[in-house]
Order: sequence, then structure tokens, then C-alpha cells
Amino acid sequence: MKWFKAAAQEIVQDIEHSMEELNIEEVEKLIRLLLEAKKKKIFIVGMGRSGFVGRSFALRLMNLGFNVYFIGENITPAAEKEDLLIAISGTEAKKTVLTASAAAKEIGATVIAITSFPDSPLGDIVEHIVTVKGRTKMDWPREKHYLARQLIGERESLTPIGSIFENNCMVLLDSLIVELMHRLEQLKSI
Repeated sequence: MKWFKAAAQEIVQDIEHSMEELNIEEVEKLIRLLLEAKKKKIFIVGMGRSGFVGRSFALRLMNLGFNVYFIGENITPAAEKEDLLIAISGTEAKKTVLTASAAAKEIGATVIAITSFPDSPLGDIVEHIVTVKGRTKMDWPREKHYLARQLIGERESLTPIGSIFENNCMVLLDSLIVELMHRLEQLKSI
């Protein structure tokens, strides 16, 4: 259980560090844009693990009465001007995320990115970015073999690549939901 405990401790530390590093003004603007779009359609897009996080966030928004859809589902309607699209990507963004974001912007929807890569093709498309810390490509091991990494002194993270961003993003978005609940007066106290 040595590795289990060490990994859990590192994951919790990564989350704490990420939440401390958040730009609260970026989060506040995201909240304001969500509240302004409550009566419009809100679309969430993400691939892989970011997609799982996005689906969870969409479900929570739906439970708060938002008109929300996850892009790629069969029942997703067409976006219209002044709708909102939130792209979640811990990488520099997959083609599907970039295509959806560009299309939404083209029709006049507000496009937001939640990403670890604000200076990326996705960052160039969107109107607002919330930067969430995660392992960047610079953090990925140069050397694939564990013993070689150890010899050249590369830090060995116990968190699988990708998990840092998704864990941090899940905590950010769940915390954001609680803030929305208070602002919408759907939660009296914790």
C-alpha cells in the first residue's frame, strides 16, 4: 500500500496547488458568463478524460436548471448566436474540440476554454480562458524507460499523464457548481 498512499498524497497536493494557482478573476468571469447564458443553450465539448469531466459538469448544470448539452450526443441541437460553448482540454486540444470551438465562434456563440495551454490554437479561438494547472508536455518524460529516467534525474510523478488536469478540473467545476447553487439560491448553507 506504499504506492497507493504516496500517489493519493501527491494527487491531493497537486489539487491543492492548482486551486491556489487559479486566477479567481478568470473563474468569476466564467460564472458570470454561465449565469448570463442560463436561458440560452450551453454546450460542453471535451475528448477522452476531459470529456468525462465535461459530461459530469453538464449533468450538474442540468440539475441546476441550465439548458446544457454535451457535443457529440445524438440529442445535441444546433447552436445559435449568443449561446455558450465550453471547451475542456488539458492538451493543446484535439481536432474535434478545435472544430467545435471554431464553428461555435463563427455563428456568434461565446466560446470559453478550460485548459492548461492558454497559448495554443484553442486559446486563439476562444473569448475567455480559465487556466487550470496540469502536466504540460514539458513535464512529460523525455526518456520512456524508467531506469534511464532515474539515471538522468527526471522527476517520476506518481500521477498518470493527463490525470493531473482532469482531477484539478473536476475539483474546479464541482466547486463552481456549489458557487452557482448559492448565487441561484438553490443552496441555503453548507
